[in-house]
Amino acid sequence: MAFHEGFLEPYQKSENLFALFLQFFSDILHYFYYLQNKLDKFGNKLVIMDKFDRQIIEILQENGRITISELADRVGLSKTPCNARLKRLIENGTILGFTALVNYEALERNHIAFTEVKLNDTRDASLKAFNKGVMAIPEVEHCHMIAGQFDYLLKVRTKDIQAYRRALGEKISSLPCVANTSTHVVMEAVKE
Repeated sequence: MAFHEGFLEPYQKSENLFALFLQFFSDILHYFYYLQNKLDKFGNKLVIMDKFDRQIIEILQENGRITISELADRVGLSKTPCNARLKRLIENGTILGFTALVNYEALERNHIAFTEVKLNDTRDASLKAFNKGVMAIPEVEHCHMIAGQFDYLLKVRTKDIQAYRRALGEKISSLPCVANTSTHVVMEAVKE
């Protein structure tokens, strides 16, 4: 809602400055309450974020184990409001969780391949069956439906090329409606 020309008109007619302030403040509170409960076109509650919320998220993406004291210092807030904001961001689903970054070489899972998957049927039931099946394959790290010459792009992480070949032949190619696949092996991960 933009403040248009007629917005301040009712307040300018009041002669009692205190009553004017109370009415204006009440209207602003009602407007923010309206925004906090507004739904987007999909029926999801809109999340209103300011620069502090965005800074908190940016810092946590760099280091999810930062203490509240450090986070508050970096954002420029005291601990209590910073902690309240973090809690709100978690509760409203903006922050979905925290994960550990691992050394895949130490886990012997440093072979990465991107697999293009073309389906022979793209009706809704077939897509759901494929999606359900791909979720059960632990080697598939990411799966994205793609617009273009193929239907899905998978990021597959395995120990080596032989393990990838087994995952492709025994698991990925056996998923519902898979017509064909094409593989791109990563030579070096520049940025992850």
